[in-house]
Amino acid sequence: MEKQNYNVIGVMSGTSLDGVDLAHIFFSVTNNKWTYKIKECETVPYSDIWVEKLKNGINLPKNDLEKLDTEYTAELSNIITFFINRYELKNIDAVCTHGHTILHQPQNGLTLQIGNLPIISKLVNQKVICNFRVQDVQLGGQGAPLVPIGDQILFSDYDYCLNLGGFSNVSFEENGNRIAFDISPVNTVLNFYAEKKGLKYDENGKTAASGSIDQKLLSHLNSLAFYKQNYPKSLGFEFVKTTIIPLIENYKISTEDKLRTFTEHIAVQIANALPVKQGQMLITGGGAYNSFLIEKIKEYTEPLKIIVPDIKTIEFKEALIFGLLGVLKLRNEVNTLSSVTGAKHDHSSGIIFEVCEK
Repeated sequence: MEKQNYNVIGVMSGTSLDGVDLAHIFFSVTNNKWTYKIKECETVPYSDIWVEKLKNGINLPKNDLEKLDTEYTAELSNIITFFINRYELKNIDAVCTHGHTILHQPQNGLTLQIGNLPIISKLVNQKVICNFRVQDVQLGGQGAPLVPIGDQILFSDYDYCLNLGGFSNVSFEENGNRIAFDISPVNTVLNFYAEKKGLKYDENGKTAASGSIDQKLLSHLNSLAFYKQNYPKSLGFEFVKTTIIPLIENYKISTEDKLRTFTEHIAVQIANALPVKQGQMLITGGGAYNSFLIEKIKEYTEPLKIIVPDIKTIEFKEALIFGLLGVLKLRNEVNTLSSVTGAKHDHSSGIIFEVCEK
């Protein structure tokens, strides 16, 4: 008989570089109905040194990138081990970790998440399931987003599930299939300009709210080719670095106005992405704390009801769902949907590293 209860740790590092999210989760399944409980959880911030290393990873030659992968695998292992020891976690079925995305160019058949080297299982002394994106790209998919199957299984009461992290992405049901795609950059850009004001992030969107919209910049942003593409589609930091920031920097306006304009842009693109503005939408991710951004999203999506959940779900939904992806992989069940990524078929993605692997 298939196992019905799982005790796992979900680990996620996002493009916003806030840190590593870790969540200890109990999953149960009865008659194909899944339930979960998030137990201990925390975000371990990156040091300034690691923020710079991860930001610059995209520019490294192959040898230096391989060195960074090794170093990051060790760093991530230390973080996971400390979490396990701190909360005295026992009988763990698996650590399910995303790693950290350095390169994401699915159009070129490339995606790279560092921190997924086989040695990680030995370093944390646990079974590790990781590297969830590569197989999908090999099957012709975008390798992203991967969270929607978790939305389908765990959050089916909502008409839309919107994540506001480094990028925004949404998932929903359409013609009997789960559909999901990246919408636009969010915190990758907002944090960049908040840092220009000496802030780690724009708390509650206060700095953005103090600025004015530059209509020409807003129009220019909204006319970018990515927004006209049909899904499946996904974004990487390359888009921010090579397209968004250079475009904004062409406008000689204040940082406050740049933040205000980009916040409006985020809300506009989210509204454009939703086929029907009815029902209710769950919003999670760090951007859910940006009350000014939430206000603008509500304005553009009325009469859709916006639901911002409890703190654990806001902050650790992605870690939760990567935990679920790992459990589904253990069960050899589908954890990646071709309707979402555009791959040749649904599949069970990820690699399992046993403790004895070197």
